[in-house]
Amino acid sequence: MAHQTKAQKAKAATRVLPEEDPEFQIAPMIDILLVLLVFFMTIATDQVLQVNKDVVLPVAKDAQPDKEVGGKTEVYVNVIWNLDNTGRIEVDSGGPTDIAGLTEYIAKKRANSEAAGLAPDRFKVIIRADKRAKYQYVRTIMVAIGQAKVPHVIFSAVDKEMQKP
Repeated sequence: MAHQTKAQKAKAATRVLPEEDPEFQIAPMIDILLVLLVFFMTIATDQVLQVNKDVVLPVAKDAQPDKEVGGKTEVYVNVIWNLDNTGRIEVDSGGPTDIAGLTEYIAKKRANSEAAGLAPDRFKVIIRADKRAKYQYVRTIMVAIGQAKVPHVIFSAVDKEMQKP
């Protein structure tokens, strides 16, 4: 056995023993996950809800949701019915505001999606028509969309009365 000096004995006595295995802290992990959850929910809500406050959607209690989601190119056409019994359209966030330009705009979007490698049947137009809109006006919009050779046209509706005109 080796002989230890007083300094070596004092150093050995004051040495801190290693702590036990560190424990996994779950509370900070939950905090981070909740922040990420809120972040992604707000982003997803922005992308999913293409809402126009001027459009009051009709009620369709037996409507079926679109089952094919993802990988599609969508064009939203909001049909707004004014108090003076005239209609106007808003396409996406800056498309044409007249029916004459609608066919050309949708045909370009469809061609761009096909050029990007998306199958032609994956392109769709979603019509969000105000429930007060006249059928003749909506029909002219549907004819313009048909001239652009769109394979899928979907009408938006709500399952219960949510907004008051």
